[in-house]
Amino acid sequence: MKAVVLAGGYATRMWPITKDRPKMFLPVGDGTVIDIIFEDLEEDSRVDEVFVSTNERFADDFESYIESSSYEKPTLSVEDTSEENEKFGVVGALEQLIDRENVSDDLVVVAGDNLLSFDLGEFVDFFESKGTPCLAAYDVGSKDRASSYGLVQLADDRVIDFQEKPDNPESTLVSIACYAFPAETLPNFETYLADGNNPDEPGWLMQWLQNRGSVHAFTFDGAWFDIGTPESYLDAVSWYLDGETFIDSTATVEDSTLGDNVHIMSGASVVDSELERTVVFKNTDINAATISDSVIDQESSVEAVDLADTLIGSYSQIRH
Repeated sequence: MKAVVLAGGYATRMWPITKDRPKMFLPVGDGTVIDIIFEDLEEDSRVDEVFVSTNERFADDFESYIESSSYEKPTLSVEDTSEENEKFGVVGALEQLIDRENVSDDLVVVAGDNLLSFDLGEFVDFFESKGTPCLAAYDVGSKDRASSYGLVQLADDRVIDFQEKPDNPESTLVSIACYAFPAETLPNFETYLADGNNPDEPGWLMQWLQNRGSVHAFTFDGAWFDIGTPESYLDAVSWYLDGETFIDSTATVEDSTLGDNVHIMSGASVVDSELERTVVFKNTDINAATISDSVIDQESSVEAVDLADTLIGSYSQIRH
């Protein structure tokens, strides 16, 4: 079995902190978003190779990361794009990867910006038990939120209908970016695209497959975060920290009050300040500031200001 970790997005809604950094490298606790996925795939003996699908712009970042990590399975697979408007779409990029890497085994696909509360091995167990294309589905609990995703309707665990980003959702059970395809279905990617179907939203592909055969849904409780906005990133950090703080051993905190879900990275300094639900990147200095619901990138300096719901880019100087 092969796996693909989708890591080709540009995360423009999270600039400036993702302008020069893949959002999959954003820290969550003592690892990164993508580490959690890699660890699950590394431990699953059924998966013998993990293709990291990214773009030319971030290829060097991922290559360096993979080379310096302890993971044995990931290998880089680069799509021929370097800007947002050149993207092939998720389905188009997958079809190119299948062809480029000569993939002919069962295939598991997961978005690298997904933070999942289940082990991917559980999803693979489900896929193997069904022998059909499968997806993971999660109840987001809100029809307003559900309208941003592809909705699925189930009979037991078999998908019987889709709604792709509907204006008026009929349910709150959505398909998340976690899929599995039997080897014999991989040629369907080329057929689907050749017929002029949507190359970007995988939900349309799954609907197309469901109209031609069985598709099953693995549902789970717990948590799921699609990290594409500052709010969703801070939500993921808050879920992971569960009200605690995470302070690197080389960071300095003096005369300060740290509320819930604060992450302070290596070499950072926080003095005479109040922080809550905030991530402070490495070697950043914060002095006499009150900050909440914010992300302060590396090598920055923030002094004598009140900040809320703010993104501060690297090497910034913010003073009253």
